[in-house]
Amino acid sequence: MSRDLSTIGSALAAPVRSAFLNLLMDGSTRPASELAAFAGVSASTASQHLTVLLDAGLVSCVPRGRHRFYALADANVAATLEQLGQLCPPAPAITETQRRAGRGLVHARLCYDHLAGKLGVAVADAMIANNWVDPALTTVTAAGVEHLAAGGVDVPAPRKGRRPLLWPCPDWTERRPHVAGALGAAIATHFAQRGWIRRRPHGRGLLITDDGADSIRSRWNVELDHGAFCVAGAVRRTP
Repeated sequence: MSRDLSTIGSALAAPVRSAFLNLLMDGSTRPASELAAFAGVSASTASQHLTVLLDAGLVSCVPRGRHRFYALADANVAATLEQLGQLCPPAPAITETQRRAGRGLVHARLCYDHLAGKLGVAVADAMIANNWVDPALTTVTAAGVEHLAAGGVDVPAPRKGRRPLLWPCPDWTERRPHVAGALGAAIATHFAQRGWIRRRPHGRGLLITDDGADSIRSRWNVELDHGAFCVAGAVRRTP
């Protein structure tokens, strides 16, 4: 059976809606007012665009009092958008908020709930090199389970019919896969809880702390080029 791609295509065919989806790609839930400000449009215009995204099943809406909060519909939508990004040219920044949000996306960012950008791909490469996962990024080895558990990463148990434990998510900036699935989310959560990464003030980019750079290098065998990563805290070098 063929699929009607025009519905999704129409929903994506507006720079404002693209801006909304890009901002929500970090798995966050944001009020309509914040989305409107990010895209540089009025509240009424934002509402119209959000209705289109809702009707297409790309976002979900949760009312909280008088306000409405929006998020991507699920991880599948996020993965699809990340892959589509490989076919799309960079979007020009319309507002100063967008310009700030765009800085550092190439280096480290969240793709829904897992690591992406140079950091995400570097972590994936290290996991393969250390034989913690298979080269296809579909299976966690026994050595991988042991190392991750010893390092404090709770390896989720695979569940039939649920989210896959591990799968390769094509990175739209690096053109190579990073680690997605339940394990990818667990790794990102681990990095955040240890204080190795933190969100940038705007958008879905990530900052890597000094302690994080040292720990990721020593515990995960990931070499971070400080000329390519913005390090938070006592900044060693800015991009």
